[in-house]
Amino acid sequence: MRPTSRGPIRSTYLSALSVVAATALLGGCAAAGTAGSAPSGSAAAGAPVKVGLIYSRTGLLAPYGAQFEQGFKAGLAYATHGTGKAAGHPIEVTEQDDAGDPAKAVAAAKDLIGKGTAILAGTTDSGVALQMAPLAAQNKTLYISGAAATDALTGINRYTFRSGRQSYQDILTAGTILGDVKGKKITVVAQDTAFGQANVAAVKAVLGGGGATVSSVLAPPSATDLTPFAQQVKSGGPDLVFVAWAGATASALWTALDQQGVLDSGKVVTGMGGTAANQVFGAAGGKISFLAHYFPGAGGNNAVEKAMTDGIVQAGGKPDLFSPDGFTAAQLVVHAIESGSATDTDAMVRALEGWSFDGVKGQEQVRAADHALLQPMFQAKLNGTAPALVATEPSTAVAPPVKTMAG
Repeated sequence: MRPTSRGPIRSTYLSALSVVAATALLGGCAAAGTAGSAPSGSAAAGAPVKVGLIYSRTGLLAPYGAQFEQGFKAGLAYATHGTGKAAGHPIEVTEQDDAGDPAKAVAAAKDLIGKGTAILAGTTDSGVALQMAPLAAQNKTLYISGAAATDALTGINRYTFRSGRQSYQDILTAGTILGDVKGKKITVVAQDTAFGQANVAAVKAVLGGGGATVSSVLAPPSATDLTPFAQQVKSGGPDLVFVAWAGATASALWTALDQQGVLDSGKVVTGMGGTAANQVFGAAGGKISFLAHYFPGAGGNNAVEKAMTDGIVQAGGKPDLFSPDGFTAAQLVVHAIESGSATDTDAMVRALEGWSFDGVKGQEQVRAADHALLQPMFQAKLNGTAPALVATEPSTAVAPPVKTMAG
């Protein structure tokens, strides 16, 4: 029986909530071309629309980049009914590897814009996305970010959209696992790094703002004996333990938390990563509650999810965590052209603002006010290393606060 819906990340292993990206704002964004210029190209029927796909083909986040790219190809086939055309215009896709480097991404974007590219999509890394967004606005180029989860992208400018979730939606999903957080004690377990500290700050802002008391247990990144930190967590008697951990010591942490009884004494929540990451939890996996952006089957195998799965499998791939981000990006690209324009970026923007559509995860909507992508999120569990759906949180239960549009 499928669970019913109800109301109320950067590392080699899932960045539990990816909220570190929210603090990775990079100063100084490069411009390209003439500020305010519209993308070049002919409005003549049949003229191609150039789309630049900039993502991490190599580098630390290459597995996530591959998931995005595979999802995009499947989404383009789905949204164009296999024609590769939107409103009679062939969609011409050029792929560029940013290797997770903002400078490389900006250079690639400049080159693509100079060649008449109307739409930029992709971006696996939040630091890259925060450089791309102002560049797109300065050149009136439609930009659809992918897996980058930083909340700073929402409302950054009217030319920037997102095809994935953002950190705020992750955190609110964690909160739904606990229920009413008012008066509850939450302990964040993390490494004493910028990543860990950012997770602590984000949980304090979101769940602490809801009335919870948030504390933290931070371990030095070099620590290999994590038993003392697990003991510290247990002695605090929290109602919920939120784990934001990255790196090779993840298995040691989960073993320590299990041995010290933390996993048996209260709710323990972390983010579910891609399929390959599930083995890191070992025997502790069955005792952990997971928030999930996506895992295969999370959408209940609705028609759109099935189309994505079939498209990726037929191409020799496997759907995973960020496959929907690519698929959704392609849906946005096609809708912007068909209901907006092949050459007028402002018309593309108007077409996307407020658009509600059937997505891989269910019903989704581009919020007109700030371009947040409102979408369901999931609670999950592990059966061995296989994820299973516990509950679907509707988009209204995990909607980020509305931001004032900048620019």
